[in-house]
Amino acid sequence: MAGKFDELLVKPSETDSGRMKALRAEHSMAEFLKSRSGLAQTVREIVADVAVRGNAAVAEYTEKFDKVKLDASEFRVPADDFKAAHALLDAALLKSLRKSIANVRKYQSEIFIGNKPSHPGIRYAPLKRVACCIPGASAPLPSTVIMTAVPAQVAGVKEIVILSPPRYKGSIHPVILGLCYELGITEVYRLGGAQAVAALAWGTKTITKVDKIVGPGHDVVQLAKKECFGLVDMDSFAGPSDVLIVANDQANPAWVAADMLSQAEHDPGAGLVVTDSMEFAKKVLTELETQCAQLDRAEATEKCLLTYSGVVVCETMDAVIDWANDFAAEHLQIQCGNQSKEISKRLVNAGAMFIGPYTPVAVGDYYAGPSHTLPTRQTSKFFSAVTSNDFVKSTSIIEYTQKQLADAADDIVRLAMTEGLDAHAKSVQKRVK
Repeated sequence: MAGKFDELLVKPSETDSGRMKALRAEHSMAEFLKSRSGLAQTVREIVADVAVRGNAAVAEYTEKFDKVKLDASEFRVPADDFKAAHALLDAALLKSLRKSIANVRKYQSEIFIGNKPSHPGIRYAPLKRVACCIPGASAPLPSTVIMTAVPAQVAGVKEIVILSPPRYKGSIHPVILGLCYELGITEVYRLGGAQAVAALAWGTKTITKVDKIVGPGHDVVQLAKKECFGLVDMDSFAGPSDVLIVANDQANPAWVAADMLSQAEHDPGAGLVVTDSMEFAKKVLTELETQCAQLDRAEATEKCLLTYSGVVVCETMDAVIDWANDFAAEHLQIQCGNQSKEISKRLVNAGAMFIGPYTPVAVGDYYAGPSHTLPTRQTSKFFSAVTSNDFVKSTSIIEYTQKQLADAADDIVRLAMTEGLDAHAKSVQKRVK
C-alpha cells in the first residue's frame, strides 16, 4: 500500500526528474525572484509610498494587512507596558530565557572581532542604531529577539529597535515585551511587513531611521529589506526556513523524520534529506507518516512536506556531499554516525551546521549561542549567519611619514598619470620637492 509521503522520494535515476527540478526551484532565489515579480513590485511600491507619505502610509498599510487601526502616536509600545509584562513572565520561562541569553552573549563575545587585537590600519566601531524584525503570530517568538538583539548588544550598539506586527490583541505578545525589559530594550514598534521595514529605512516624523535591519520573516519582509538595501544595511534573505539532513544508514530514521517535521511546521518551511541508502530513505518516509499525524499542526505541516520537502537518494556519499554543497541549506544537519564529523569537513555551504545525532536544529534555535537568523533560499553560498561582527563597521587608517611618502612617490605618480589624473600626481609631487 502506497504511503502518503512516497512522492517525496527521489531515486538516483531520477536526479533530472520533474520532481527534482520542482524541488530545486522551490528553494532557488533566482526562481523565487522570477516567480514573485508581482509581489516584489508591490513591495517596491509600498517602500516608495512610505518614503513620500511617512506615517500616514504606515498606518494605512497596517490597517490593510494587519487589520489593526493605529494612529502614529500608537506605533510605539508605551514604556509602562515593558515592566508590567516582565512581572507577568513565568518564573521557569524567565530562567530559561536568561540561560539562553547568557549562552548567546558568551558565544557572540568570544567571536567578536572588536575584542581581538587589530591591525593599526583598520578601526572598528559599532553601528549606532539597528532594527530587529521579529515575526508576529498569536504565539510569541522570544528566541528571535535574543538571536538578533544580543549580538548587537555585544557589538556595542546603543540603540536597538524591535519591530513586530500587532498580531496579539492588536499589539505585541507580553512575552516579547517582558524579554525586551530583561534586555534593557525600550524602543519597540507594533509594526510589521514592508511598511515597517520602510519606516525604519527612510525614517518618519515619529520613527528615527536606523543603520541596519536584521531578522527573519516572510517573503514580504525579506523583499522589503532587499528593496531598502543601500538606504540601510541588511543581514541576508532570511526566510522561509529549511533544513537539509545529510544521513547514512547509521542515522536514526525516527529522529531524522522529527527534524524534517520541525522545520516543515513553520508553514512555510521545508525538511529535506539526502542519503546514500534507499532502505534508510524508506524508513524515514514511514516515520513521517506516523509522526506527522500526531502533530498539533498536522495539516499545515503535511502540506509543507508535500510542497517543499523531499528525500533524495544518491548512489554514493560523495554524490550526497556534492548535492548538499550545491543545495546550500539554511540549516544543515549531519547524521552519519561515527562519520559525522569527518563528513562535515567536506560540507561548505550552510547557514549553520548541526553535527551528530544529538544536535537537532532546536538546539541552535534556542540555546547553543550562534544566532538562528540564517540565510535561506540557497544564499548560504555567499551570506552568513547574523553575528556580533555584523553590527560593526570598519574604517581604514592610513598614516605615512615624510620618508615613506618620498620613497613611494615615483610609483604613486606613475600610477596616477597612467590613469590620466595629474592632480592626484601633483598632490604627491608638491610634498616631495
